[in-house]
Amino acid sequence: MIAAVGIGPGAQELLTAEAVALLRRADVVVGYAPYIELIAGVLAPSTQVESSGMRQEVERCRRALSLHREGRRVVVVSSGDAGVYGMAGLLMELDPSADVEVAPGITACQAAAARLGAPLMNDFAVLSLSDLLTPREEVLRRVRAVAAADLVTCLYNPSSRRRRPLFEEVVGLFLAERAADTPVGWVKNAYRDGEEVHLTTLGVLAGEPVDMWCTVLVGSSRTEVLGGRLVTRRGYADKYEESWEDAGE
Repeated sequence: MIAAVGIGPGAQELLTAEAVALLRRADVVVGYAPYIELIAGVLAPSTQVESSGMRQEVERCRRALSLHREGRRVVVVSSGDAGVYGMAGLLMELDPSADVEVAPGITACQAAAARLGAPLMNDFAVLSLSDLLTPREEVLRRVRAVAAADLVTCLYNPSSRRRRPLFEEVVGLFLAERAADTPVGWVKNAYRDGEEVHLTTLGVLAGEPVDMWCTVLVGSSRTEVLGGRLVTRRGYADKYEESWEDAGE
């Protein structure tokens, strides 16, 4: 067995039953050290753990595939969903013949949205602002397209000390298409120790202290703050106007 397992935000109660079963069956669990720590309580005492640092994704996956070829039951963990900015695709790229089992998990976008309210009730887009694997100009081209499309946008890897100017430029691109009072929410360490949940607006977003542990959701023209929660209207009020008014929303 070789499996790519999404551990979601890391909270054990948010792990899927499939993820837990695969982790407990594994002979070896391979992953980024902080993610391994999050699921340590799920692993069997006999499970071998191989953890490593940032930017060692290729080495981790090669090691996992090597262990798999030796006949070991191997799990490679990713935060969120293993197939969304995770390790599943890399394992398949490195060895297309490997029968990689993929166990989905709750994405950072879903976790942040749940903490903020219901901002993903209509169409939305997900973008990563990291330029490590995607050229900066390509990141900006995608942002322009999404901003103009009036889609709620979930931003992964929004800012770091090196990339702060890129984050500020991205906010400027959204402001070229959307009003400064557009609602925005951001969450740091969703469902983890040190969690922070913030509501703000697009006009001041560039000054917010977001970093790589944050997920940012930029609202669309349908997004509002209702009862202190970020909500994107699905369109029910327009569809059922008379009965909506009778019910008083």
